[in-house]
Amino acid sequence: MNGGRLNAQGLCKSYKEKEVLHNLDLTIEPGKIYGLIGRNGAGKTTLLGILTAQNTKNSGEVTYNGQPVWENQAALNDICFARELQPTLFSGPNNLKIRHYLKSAAIYYPRWDMSYALRLLDEFKLETKKKISQLSKGQMSMVTILIALASRAPITILDEPAAGLDVVMRERFYQLLLEDFAQTNRTFIVSTHIIEEAASVFERVIILDEGRILENAETEALVSQFHYVSGRDDVVDQVCTGLQVLSTHQMGRHKTAAVRGDMVKLEDALQADVDVSPMNLQNVFVSLCGHGDAQ
Repeated sequence: MNGGRLNAQGLCKSYKEKEVLHNLDLTIEPGKIYGLIGRNGAGKTTLLGILTAQNTKNSGEVTYNGQPVWENQAALNDICFARELQPTLFSGPNNLKIRHYLKSAAIYYPRWDMSYALRLLDEFKLETKKKISQLSKGQMSMVTILIALASRAPITILDEPAAGLDVVMRERFYQLLLEDFAQTNRTFIVSTHIIEEAASVFERVIILDEGRILENAETEALVSQFHYVSGRDDVVDQVCTGLQVLSTHQMGRHKTAAVRGDMVKLEDALQADVDVSPMNLQNVFVSLCGHGDAQ
């Protein structure tokens, strides 16, 4: 059930005078867990909305197995976009109870697994008679996760699913995600700002910055390219010659440089009187998207 290939070419999107996506190209291969990370306002939710035909584009194309996604029910039947619930959307006549919300999902998603949904309801201790508007932020996140997993959609996209969850429930979410992936091999795209604790879940990571994709790579391979080099400033400068220096920090004569380069290029550093330490994914993200000037 790993679905097909989701492809975007030349996506541009603007809101009034603000350009949110800039000529963006992206390919989502089937049967992988993708992490989508970016700063607030980077364009993550806009991108996901366009990929799933829930938002319009100014130009470009989105295809699923070579066919346009827009107004293509066969393609949309394979895609679930579970986004953070907004209480204001469930006020007045739209103030649904959880059980009604699940019945609507069962109609909308052709592969809906009601038995799985009921198991998750029990695990999350969600009362079906409770109205969506009465839920806490964490409970709303649980409903979002429940819809995504029980949809059994070959391409399942979650936008900030861990928002509002405590650390125990976030860990449980990652476990459920991995268990589901092992069983179904479907494609997951997870947008999150809680980077480091989710990093081990992502097979590939997409880094979005100011409407442009900086990286779309295997997570482990990407992270292995980034290191900190620390020591006396003149020695660090010498060692970093020929490397991509992303940022530096200096106190007196002691200098730390965030660099990109494989370990072969760092051989001189290993022989010199400096310390070389690996970065984690969060460090990599900050180095690429922090927009700090090297000093």
